[in-house]
Amino acid sequence: MTSGLRELLQTSRHRLQDGESIALATVVATRGSTPQKAGAHMVIAADGTMYGTIGGGCIEAEVWTEATRLLRRGESALREFVLADDPEHPGGDVCGGTMEVFIDVLHPPAGATRPADAPDLVAAGR
Repeated sequence: MTSGLRELLQTSRHRLQDGESIALATVVATRGSTPQKAGAHMVIAADGTMYGTIGGGCIEAEVWTEATRLLRRGESALREFVLADDPEHPGGDVCGGTMEVFIDVLHPPAGATRPADAPDLVAAGR
């Protein structure tokens, strides 16, 4: 396991233990030219913070948008992203390939401390 992946997993674990849902975006397949290949990971926290990378730029913005939508709904999904330049907006996703990304929404374990609840737990002696 690379140190980058280890750090990503540790950050994910800490966020979950703090009572926050996260979305783990994993590139599961690619076709054509793409900035990352299968196995690349990115985590999107409920507050919108991103960790890791699946290629940068427009692809990460598209995945971030979908991940935050899925976080609000509490759903996981497999999505396909086409990295082709939009004639209406040149200069965007110009790799020309396609990435399939599984966005897995993970919820905190039962009993995890939500940061907003922390003062109540301290007052209760926990």
